[in-house]
Amino acid sequence: MKLKSMTGFGRAEVSNDQYRLSVEVKSVNSRFLDLSIKMPKKFNALEANIRNTVKEYISRGKVDLFITYESFSEKRKALRLDLPLAKEYLESMRTLVNALGVEDNVKVTNLASLPDVLVLSEESEDDDALWESLKPSLTGALERFSETRVMEGENLQKDLLGKLAEMEAIVNRIDARSPEITAAYEARLRAKVSELLEGTGIDEARIVQEVTIYSDKICTDEERVRLHSHIKNMRTKLQNDGLVGRELDFVAQEMNREANTTLSKANDLIVSEDAIGLKTLIEKIREQIQNLE
Repeated sequence: MKLKSMTGFGRAEVSNDQYRLSVEVKSVNSRFLDLSIKMPKKFNALEANIRNTVKEYISRGKVDLFITYESFSEKRKALRLDLPLAKEYLESMRTLVNALGVEDNVKVTNLASLPDVLVLSEESEDDDALWESLKPSLTGALERFSETRVMEGENLQKDLLGKLAEMEAIVNRIDARSPEITAAYEARLRAKVSELLEGTGIDEARIVQEVTIYSDKICTDEERVRLHSHIKNMRTKLQNDGLVGRELDFVAQEMNREANTTLSKANDLIVSEDAIGLKTLIEKIREQIQNLE
């Protein structure tokens, strides 16, 4: 399964001498599948079929599906007789005749004109036949919809892989910079001690102790190892395709945690700037990941 964006659009239409039926599908980001269907009442009985078909193509996203239908043929009418109701009317009228002692002049035409005895209505359509009419437009729209999501997914993949390469370059710079920070601190410490002692002997053990304490305080080895691991993991998931949006969102959160710790430990302007750059890239990555299914 290819990487897909949650943003997409698709439309399909079937038209013949009897009707024109079109289906339109569009979606935006959502944590879960949120499907809204707008359709003529005649398709209400098919809602379960429609939802199940949509789920074959979509697992996440706020999806709006529109069905429009225009009939070119004359609507068939059916005359329906409610015989039990007519009998009730007749019995009630005879009771009234007997109670009032009036002439019984009830005719069939009188009964037929009473409410709901004869009802003219449209003949109901067979649900199976209606579904066979709708299905080609529905699947056609969903196929086009999926195509646009795959195209957008490819663009997102390319953008995210580029940002991961930028992140990796920054982490590599911090890797190279870390030993230099400790060495620079030791040089400053020795210069300061020499200045204070005015050339007398320097306590090497104390210098080593101070440098070790400082090195431990600013050490970001664990954070950098994790960042390299997260970058590799995200790159692999992106290149393997599939439904990875939720997984990548979690990985991005972990990346942000390590970048924050790196920034808090940084006692160096260059590392601080790089850590801020990492945080900026991670935020951009998280925004893009929100678009992935």
